[in-house]
Amino acid sequence: MLIERGEQLAQLRRNVLSCEKRRQGHVALVTGPVGSGKTQLLESFGTWAATTGARVLTAAGSRAEQGLPFGVLGQLLHGARLAGSDTTRVEELTREAAGAVPTAEARWAAADELPAEGPMWQPLLREVFTTLLDLVDRGPLVLVVDDLQHVDATSLHCLLYVTRRLNHAPVMVLLSETLTLGPANPLFHAELRSRPQLSHLALPPLAVDSLARQLHERGGGHGSTPSGEVVQEARRLHQMTGGNPLLVQALVVEPVRRAESRKGVPVVRVGDAFGRAVLHSLYRHEPDARNVARALAVLDRPASQELLGQLLGLLPASVASALRVLHSSGLVDTDRLRHPRILHAVLSDTPAEVRQRLHERAARTLHEYGAEPSVVAGHLVASGWTGEEWVAPVLQDAAEQALAAGRPDLTVGYLRLGCGAGADEERRKALAAMLVDARWQVNPLAAGGDLDRLMRSAGPGRGSSSPAVAAVPYLLWQGRAEEAAEAVAATPVGKAAEAGSAPAGAADSGDGRLQAMRLLVSLSHPDFLVSTRTSQGGLWSAAATAPHSVSPLLQSLSVLGSALLPTEEVDSTAAAEQFMQRHHLDRGSRGLLVAPLLALLYGGRADRVVAWSGTLLGRSELRHAPVWRSVVRAIRAEAALRLGDLAEAEKSARTALEDLPAPAWGVAVGVPLATLITCATESGGHAEADRWLAEPVPPGMFRTPMGAHYLIARGAHHLGMGRYQAASSDFQRCGAMMRGWNLEAAGLAPWRLELARVQIGLGNRTHAAQLLREQLHVPHGLDERTRGRALHLLATTAAPDHRRKLLTKAVELFRSCGDQLGLARAMADDDQVLPQAGEPGRTVPFLLRAEDAAQGPGAGPWVRKAPEWQGASGEAPAGVEGADRDDVLSEAELRVAVLAARGQTNRQISDALFITVSTVEQHLTRTYRKLNVRQRTDLPSWLLAMDDHQPGKVQSKVG
Repeated sequence: MLIERGEQLAQLRRNVLSCEKRRQGHVALVTGPVGSGKTQLLESFGTWAATTGARVLTAAGSRAEQGLPFGVLGQLLHGARLAGSDTTRVEELTREAAGAVPTAEARWAAADELPAEGPMWQPLLREVFTTLLDLVDRGPLVLVVDDLQHVDATSLHCLLYVTRRLNHAPVMVLLSETLTLGPANPLFHAELRSRPQLSHLALPPLAVDSLARQLHERGGGHGSTPSGEVVQEARRLHQMTGGNPLLVQALVVEPVRRAESRKGVPVVRVGDAFGRAVLHSLYRHEPDARNVARALAVLDRPASQELLGQLLGLLPASVASALRVLHSSGLVDTDRLRHPRILHAVLSDTPAEVRQRLHERAARTLHEYGAEPSVVAGHLVASGWTGEEWVAPVLQDAAEQALAAGRPDLTVGYLRLGCGAGADEERRKALAAMLVDARWQVNPLAAGGDLDRLMRSAGPGRGSSSPAVAAVPYLLWQGRAEEAAEAVAATPVGKAAEAGSAPAGAADSGDGRLQAMRLLVSLSHPDFLVSTRTSQGGLWSAAATAPHSVSPLLQSLSVLGSALLPTEEVDSTAAAEQFMQRHHLDRGSRGLLVAPLLALLYGGRADRVVAWSGTLLGRSELRHAPVWRSVVRAIRAEAALRLGDLAEAEKSARTALEDLPAPAWGVAVGVPLATLITCATESGGHAEADRWLAEPVPPGMFRTPMGAHYLIARGAHHLGMGRYQAASSDFQRCGAMMRGWNLEAAGLAPWRLELARVQIGLGNRTHAAQLLREQLHVPHGLDERTRGRALHLLATTAAPDHRRKLLTKAVELFRSCGDQLGLARAMADDDQVLPQAGEPGRTVPFLLRAEDAAQGPGAGPWVRKAPEWQGASGEAPAGVEGADRDDVLSEAELRVAVLAARGQTNRQISDALFITVSTVEQHLTRTYRKLNVRQRTDLPSWLLAMDDHQPGKVQSKVG
């Protein structure tokens, strides 16, 4: 169906009816851009005219046949012959005339006048007109000629002859012409437009309301108004196509993939019909227009006419004409291709050698125009051209900008080309070092070869600018600590620092990178460069709180050092928070922020780690840096674990290992694996924990703090399985490592606390109490969560009169640090000691399945075992001897009990849970019986621990 072409079709019908009625001819010229529906309009009119009794002769011009004399006239005569007219004499004359017309002149492209001389021309023209008039006796005659811009000059001359003699002949001449770069057939148009019988019909692009009607009718809607969703889709189609019917039709017939149950979300059209339509349109334009479209596709940015002209070797006026016709056909919007799908179609059709040549020219031209290095570098990489001296510096600048913007993937391309450009030796080493950095951020496994080549090419260290120093972080990631230590020690300043003869501040040369790398080696592999942590401790610890006098890199690592080696002089959590506030929006700050995040984690501020990691993961620059994204997720997972959120911890750790496979983690793999092992252990998924423990880890991991994380997690799993000897071995090994490194930060690995759990399980309460007191009396760096856990465990070894006090303090600490799982356990134990303190028993030993604390595959119940103070016989406290397995709170009963414990009335509980008041009363009655209480004020306080969490199921059991 023709949309918005009904008016033009009606006009043509009136014209032909007028010809028949008045016995007078008419000429109609239809113009429009490529794909505007001219041919469809002519065909529709011709079909209709034939049904009214008119004779319709059709022909079409062709670029390929424009040099063929009388080509279009021959098509018309063929139609006349089929209609019963004798065309023998005309065909003989055209053959004679064709032989007398040179091919170059027949095109009429460069001639001012068409040569129409010779004895054959006048008889030919008269015979043509006579032959056509023979068809008029049986009704009006309609001559339809499509693509007038490609009609040969001799046929045009014949058509003009006919149009001059239409005053008394019922002949309608219908012509269509596409907009071209320059005026097509100017002499023909000059005479044609002087005819009084001429009407001009210009086809405009489709409007949004017309597109909406078409979509509405295709969807089966007739007679009603299109919906808002249909109108929105019509606007989107119009924006993609400029209202060009050819492009619109291609989009409409493509299959549609809609977003699931999301109202108002644009549909996604799939398929290649649109791409084919774009190419169909493109190849119907002249070569200069195609070249401009290809240049716009290669540039992929707004481009001025002057830039395009210099790129293609065209005059600005020629470029302006090309942009005009491309815009009219819906391919271009002002100064760039209208839509990415159009760009993709044009690029896909451009031969590889043409694309390469265009990219090279674009690089040269844009460099001359002073474009950004990243823009020029993109074209250099696409072309592979490095033929001038300015190329290497531009690629280096672009690489630095891309790294800062979080695009290491682009940086790799720039640097690989730059390393092969004609650069001096120092620049090549600098580019090689940047290449290692960029490739590591994308895939550490792929950076290994580049790292080895960099280390082989690096000469003796000459300070912080040495390529070997730049390689230190990546050597450490792979566990190559000896090489990293040698790299920072081989510099003159490094040698002086190791000998203790470096003057104050000497290590802080340049931007402080050398001192930062020495500190990184010492903190990540504490067996190396011990003097950096000891003899120079005052120097780097002061850097943690001196933001304006040291480099951000040195300060970042100093903050972490202050958390691992806590002192009274530096509040590491405050310093870390201040650093995050100052630098979290800095370009290229991804690596800088990891150390402060760890400092917050080890300092007991897991809540701030979760908040900051959420902010960082929401930044677009992490989207293209899988390593940093995974590292932040792994830290977030450990923080969520310390807040008791097992579901979030497991999800984040799994995602970290999906984004970056375990082999690519190097020695850092211990962090996400430890979190997953602990999550599985806490939720009872011991088979899942075994699966994670089966993942291979590099031996060098156990020379790092990440190894301490892993040993604690593995030992806890052994303990959960009752393998006390294996658990003790892991915890003692962790303790030996920590003591050997002189790292006593409890937030890193509280090995004494974990070892105390083993001793409690073995019944050695005295030894357990001694370990816990040692943990509590660590001079510095004891965070609230570790204190809470230590006091909670210490309560199991304490006398009944002291037990309640320890548990109360543990509850306060868990509330303060945000550990919901620890809080629930401590409050449950606090309720269970009430009878021992002489208060009425209000609960029984229970099993708590907390959905917020044990979700995910293989999640199992958290078993709250009978307290250690129940005697060896396992007898229950007084007052609960009659309990049995029927004393189990159902899910519904627990939900009601939680709200009741919070002080809500029966009516409020009814409204909140959408149940009747009678049902609430029945649930409370059963709850009171099972918990051995009389009224809601006697409900146990452990229910309040579930205040902000979806309650799980509480199961009671007797000793």
